[in-house]
Amino acid sequence: MSPLFSPFVRNAAALSLALLAACVHAAPFEIAVAPSRFELTAKGGERLGQSIDIHNLGNAPTAVSIRTLDWTYSPEGQITYHDELLSGSCRPWVVLERRTLSVPAQTKNSFRFQITPPADAPRGECRFMITIEGVEPAQQSIIRSGGASLSLPVTGRIAVAVYVMLGGAEPKLEMHQFTMRDVAGKRTPTVSVTNTGDAHGRLEGTLDAKDAKGRTFSLAVEGTPIMPGQTRNLVLMPKGDDGQNVPQPSYPVQASGLLDWDKGSFKVNTEFK
Repeated sequence: MSPLFSPFVRNAAALSLALLAACVHAAPFEIAVAPSRFELTAKGGERLGQSIDIHNLGNAPTAVSIRTLDWTYSPEGQITYHDELLSGSCRPWVVLERRTLSVPAQTKNSFRFQITPPADAPRGECRFMITIEGVEPAQQSIIRSGGASLSLPVTGRIAVAVYVMLGGAEPKLEMHQFTMRDVAGKRTPTVSVTNTGDAHGRLEGTLDAKDAKGRTFSLAVEGTPIMPGQTRNLVLMPKGDDGQNVPQPSYPVQASGLLDWDKGSFKVNTEFK
């Protein structure tokens, strides 16, 4: 597993667990970050230092607060943030360079954070979010004093997931059945995947597909994380050659190709009815 994705700017609304929420009464929150997530490896007692670039895309300076949150991710793909420390949380290992930061208009600023797992840290995966939140000036003193909570009014939030694999932790994915499910009112191909490892994993790739009318397209697998111990049904979304969504296929659909994960690939040759 790559220790760190190369920095790049992504739209904060992308489902690569970079999430944006805006309040209707507040000024626009025109912030993007790079990278959109971190996937790191570490040993107990080793200090890791990383940095995040915060880009202000707007025409006015923006003040942001920075903090850590625990989070959970359900098999149905629902994320929940937790201000309180969950059992086994590794957030006490994290030190942020600062709690607040002002980003000038049309430019960027950076901040650093460090993770220091204890020497006796058990094998497993440390997971937390670093959130970059726009706040009203009246809330700045609360944040600096460490009194921020999920109830604090914010103008927007970007959450950057940080994964740290300790002691050789790794995913172990097993692919099960392909089925048709109702997704947003449409019959949609899905694949069932179980992670029996001790770190999160992801499927990647596309399948070559042909429907009953002879139309060809791709089926792109949903790239959201599969947590240790989870079984998830991942969507296979029909895409055209230009990467855009295509009209609802006419079933049955024949699909074949490879779906990849960190430790290998799954060969697929199936029919969706």
